[in-house]
Amino acid sequence: MAGRLHGKIALISGGAGGCGLAASELFAREGAAVGIVDLPQSQGEAVAARLRSEGFRAAFAPADASDERQVTQAVERVSGELGPITVLFNHAGTIVIRPFLETTAEEWDRLMAVNVRSMFLMTRAVLPQMIDAGGGSIVCTSSISAVAATPMEVLYNTTKGACHMFARSVAVEFRDRNIRCNAVCPGFIQTAHGQREVEELTRYGVDVSDAAIAAQQGRMCRPDEVAKAALYLASEDASFVSGAHLFVDNCFTAM
Repeated sequence: MAGRLHGKIALISGGAGGCGLAASELFAREGAAVGIVDLPQSQGEAVAARLRSEGFRAAFAPADASDERQVTQAVERVSGELGPITVLFNHAGTIVIRPFLETTAEEWDRLMAVNVRSMFLMTRAVLPQMIDAGGGSIVCTSSISAVAATPMEVLYNTTKGACHMFARSVAVEFRDRNIRCNAVCPGFIQTAHGQREVEELTRYGVDVSDAAIAAQQGRMCRPDEVAKAALYLASEDASFVSGAHLFVDNCFTAM
């Protein structure tokens, strides 16, 4: 039986680790040719090579997703190798955890670049291919932090609020070009990123103990659970879903 992304060319920024890696693997199993964009020092090439050894089509293009020239080159490389991109998962991102009055303008600029500018650059580079192909689907990784503020994360919360409106605005502008855009919004995740967040928040006295996480969302979210939500939004199963924010948080934001 054909997978839910059969015949699609999917580009995943931040696709070499964490939830991005889970999505690269899942999208490949669901029939997509997968292009991974991640930092040169990432495991991107090894991931792509492993996927190819398992019989899937995969390519790696090293790039800092916040750098315009590198993004342009990466998109050209992936589409040249695999074909016109029809699915984009804007997953690249990072976090700054620090008391607001101790954060620097440089930290603000860097986090906005990695978490917000990267979405702008990747989407702008890929959209013409989607339009020429007759349509496509874009998924952006947001967070519960877009609507539920955590102390010590003013910068991060702000970038995810921007992600919320970026996804919605792109959806509205390009609806009549047969392009859907949605955001997937995880809670606390069992990844290196998620573990670092818990450790640093704890260091600043924020209660993210096992008991607190259990009360808020039952348990830590698994990377594959985020990837499956992104798969749904990327696939034709979500053909009438656009401009939506899909929370993968087991009631965190509902309580």
